Parts: sequence; C-alpha cells; structure tokens
Amino acid sequence: MSETVERPSTSAVTPARAEADAWLADFEKALAANDAGKAAAMFAPTSFWRDLIAFTWNIKTVEKPEGVKEMLDAVLAGVKPRDFRLSEEPSEDGGVVTAFFTFETGVARGEGVMRLKDGKAWTFLTAMTELKGFEEPMSERRPMGAEHGQDTNRKSWLERREEEAKSLGYETQPHVVIIGGGQGGIALGARLRQLGVPTIIVEKNDRPGDSWRKRYKSLCLHDPVWYDHLPYLPFPANWPVFSPKDKIGDWLEMYTRVMELNYWSRTTAKSARYDEAKGEWEVVVDRDGEEVTLRPKELVFATGMSAKPNMPKFPGMDRFKGEQQHSSQHPGPDAYGGKKVVVIGSNNSAHDICAALYEGGADVTMVQRSTTHIVRSEPLMEHGLGSLYSERAVKAGIDTHKADMIFASIPYRILHEFQIPIYDKIREVDKAFYEALEKAGFQLDWGADGSGLFMKYLRRGSGYYIDVGASQLIIDGKIKLKAGQVEEITETGVRLADGTELPADLIVYATGYGSMNGWVADLVGQEAADKVGKVWGLGSETPKDPGPWEGEQRNMWKPTQVEHLWFHGGNLHQSRHYSLYLALQLKARMEGIPTPVWGLQETHHLGR
Repeated sequence: MSETVERPSTSAVTPARAEADAWLADFEKALAANDAGKAAAMFAPTSFWRDLIAFTWNIKTVEKPEGVKEMLDAVLAGVKPRDFRLSEEPSEDGGVVTAFFTFETGVARGEGVMRLKDGKAWTFLTAMTELKGFEEPMSERRPMGAEHGQDTNRKSWLERREEEAKSLGYETQPHVVIIGGGQGGIALGARLRQLGVPTIIVEKNDRPGDSWRKRYKSLCLHDPVWYDHLPYLPFPANWPVFSPKDKIGDWLEMYTRVMELNYWSRTTAKSARYDEAKGEWEVVVDRDGEEVTLRPKELVFATGMSAKPNMPKFPGMDRFKGEQQHSSQHPGPDAYGGKKVVVIGSNNSAHDICAALYEGGADVTMVQRSTTHIVRSEPLMEHGLGSLYSERAVKAGIDTHKADMIFASIPYRILHEFQIPIYDKIREVDKAFYEALEKAGFQLDWGADGSGLFMKYLRRGSGYYIDVGASQLIIDGKIKLKAGQVEEITETGVRLADGTELPADLIVYATGYGSMNGWVADLVGQEAADKVGKVWGLGSETPKDPGPWEGEQRNMWKPTQVEHLWFHGGNLHQSRHYSLYLALQLKARMEGIPTPVWGLQETHHLGR
C-alpha cells in the first residue's frame, strides 16, 4: 500500500476494515513479487474471481485457487497490478466481510468488490474503469465549450458537427461500425463518443427509438426506472417507474442528439467481410437508397436479443385465410375489435398482446405449449430488485453504479443460490395468486432449480412473464387459455394435437427470437456464424442453455473466435453496464495498447 494513503486512528479501525486492509496489502505484495501461487492461496477452496477486462482483456470468471493461479501465471507479468486501496468503509454480515476497492494496472485504473470468509477471498471482482492517458472528458476534464479570444477561421460547434457528419463514412472512415441502433447500439455509441473513437451506428428504422415505437402499443418496460438508466444521462427524477414504449423511443431519440452520436437511420447493412490484407471490414450498407461501403477496423452487432424472429413452420400455414404475424410485427389491438385471435405462446409478449387485444374488444385465446414462470411486478420490485434498484436503495446510498458493481460481483456459478430465496418468498406471499392461475389451467414453473426469472433470462432469454395485469385476465377467463401443441394451421384457425380446433381471424406467433449470430450468418456468412457459435447463455445445462459451463454470457461484450467481431446488447441495465468494458476494449485497440486476451471462449455450439 502507498505510504500516502491516509489511515484513520487505530481506535477508529473496525475489525472489517482491518481484515480487508490486511488482505489487500498481502495480496498486493504477492502480486508485486510475481508470486501467483501465494496470491492464489489467499482464495478459499470454493472461490471465484470475476474479471471485467482488467487482468484478462476478457470477461472471465475463474474458480478456486487453482483457477486463480492458472490465470495469474499467464497474465501477471504483463498486467503490473498495484495500489489496491479500500474506497469506502467495509461491512460485515454473517461472517462475510464485503469491501469495495480501487487499483491500477500498467495501462488502466480499475475498481472492484471482494467478499472475505475466514480471512480468505470468497468472491473477487476486478473491473477496468479507464485507460491511462485516455480518460473520458468529464468533470474537471470536461471541454470548455466556449472558445474565448479571436480566430478569424473559427467554426461554431454546429459547423464542426455538420462537417463531421458529412465526412465520416465518406472522406474519413469510422474505427467502429455498430449494426443496430436500439438501446444497445446507442449506449455503446455514447461510450465510444466520449472515448474519442470514430463510430457510425447503422439503423434500418427512420428514427432513433423506432424499434420501440413500432411494437404493439401496450408495450412498456417491466423493469423499474432505477434499473434502466443509460450511461451519462440518467432519467429525470419524475420519470415513471415503468416506461411506456413511445416515451422510451423519444428518450432514445433525444439521447442520440444530446450525446452527439453519428447515427445513420434508414440504413440497412447488406453484407460484411473482413479483409485480412488491409486489416479492416468492408461493410456495404444501403443508406436511404445510396449504397455506401464502410471500412471500420471493428464491427459490433447490437441487433438485440429480440431482433431475429423465430417464425414457426406449422403445417398448413400457407392455407390460412386470415392474417398471420410474428409478435414483433403485431401492430396492436385497434384493428381486431370483435375478431377471434389465437396467440401461440405464453411468455411476456404473448401476455402483453393478449391483454391489449382483450381490452380492444377481441375474443382472444392463448395457446400455452410449455410451462411459464410468472412473477407479479410488485413483489419482484420489492424482493427481487428493491435492495439494489429502488428509491429505497438510493436513499441508502446505493446509486445505479454501485448497484451494478454489487450485482456484477456475484459470480454466475452461485447467482442462483442468491435468487432461490427471493422466489421462495414471492411464492409464499403470492400463494393465492398462483393457486388461482393453476386453477385456471395455467402451467407454471419456477426455473429448473427454483431460481426464477433472472436466471431464466440469463440462461435462455425466455420462458417468463412479469405480470402487470394479464394473469388476472386469465384467472377470470377473459383471456381464454388452451394448453397443448399445435398440430396444424387450418384454413380457419389452429388445430391442436388433442383435436381441439380454435377458430381465428388472426394468429399471432409469440414464439420468441433466435440467437444474435443469425445476423452474422446473414451478413458475413454461415462459416463465421458457426465459428462464433451460440450467443447468450451460461452453459448451465438447463432447458435451452446447453453445456459445457462457460461462466459468463457466451460471446457478449468480449472477444469472440472471429477477431474484430463483437456482440453488444441485453436489457437496458446490461447495455449500460457492459458498454463501458466493450468500449474500453475497442479504444485500446484503436490506440495500439496491447490487449492480450486470456481465456478466449471456445465454440461448442454452431451458430444455427
């Protein structure tokens, strides 16, 4: 520890602080001595080190002292870690000391969270926050804006912005092209803008936010506002807890302008190939009728988990005389009052669409083909998110950044152990609600191990509904429910495997979405998609998340088996938090900072 660090008087040092201070000091000594074995011995037999690019230039979790030693043996000499310091007073609960700290490496500054049990590390998080010499122009480094004095050739801010927008992609080339201009692409674009990385965001829609505006009109965020802030510019204090889709769309449009993003709307990516000889991508886009070839060094797919519709292929779909649409194309209920509608599916979109159709006067039936996890919004906010993302948390000193770090510090391997008690509690407080659902014929599940919604999201990105009212409509019989498999589509409706026929004027296929690397297959080729492999999931060997265990989200926010090809996205929380680490990786490469990747993820599943 540096001698310049101020220490409180001995009488003020708590046992938790003394233990955390001593552990960090001993850990730093072991690292300084390049003694990976000694550092690894400071970790408990069951322990986890999660690194967000600070040590590995990867998003990687290692387990047990053996995993720590393997990682440190490979990276320690190049990382040059030092100056580990507590950043706030540690806490102790149930024999576990939790401490936040900062540190430096040879090229970066970072922060972390550790949990100590019996004097040894149980969980350990290290995360890069900034690159030395390339800090974001914030706070005391913010730009002046006004240019005082005289300059006969001075250009205004507007003139400079117009000049940049005119030349980028034509006279000059971006370092990064982001395909997809939803919240993921916008959040990453904002991070890269602050780091001075020339970037173009390519979006097929007319305006930023249209990916929200064009969905069914009842759509809203089911996550609370505290969980959903974008980087740099949080929602105002009067923003609603649950944001309606059009309000989110307007916010994203405003955000792209305020954050000065180079956002190419009405632009469709047609093809992409990597030119090994030139060390750059050749990305052909149609920009509002004009074919433009962009030549970035790095290509990011931010097309969203909900952007590659899974359209089923049921026998007879070609002979149905009514209207058919995937849930992503459903315009809302206005045209279907008095019509018979069958919605195939029983997750979030299916429930939202059914509820809106019922309110719009349609006769609507939901077809449930497999069990679904249901959790009401109120207990989810109270028991699932309230300690980190709520007004209560803010008043307790846990802002969004601190909440993100706490959440990130829990390794995926044991995250379900933290989640199971939450859903046991919810099952208890909402016992009558679940009994009523089952009485109505709804088939419930709680995840493969009882860990509920968030683990389902991380493992497979589907299989759940956050109830904001549709469940009561099912309980009351206002949304009709039929469980079973679809046998075929007839001229007039849907026939199920048990022989039941459901007449329909409209069939909505709320059948989910495919892996993000389906876009790689479309634009780069199937060989590249297969080399990348499956995107999303942990390898938990639970339904729709085949093993082997990866320990992190497959291929997200980190290097892939296809160099210079990246994936970014997730919900608003993930888009905000992980955009920093992806942006830092891209910035380091632009500036020529060595980025030796340790633990590159292997490909176990083809991108099909």
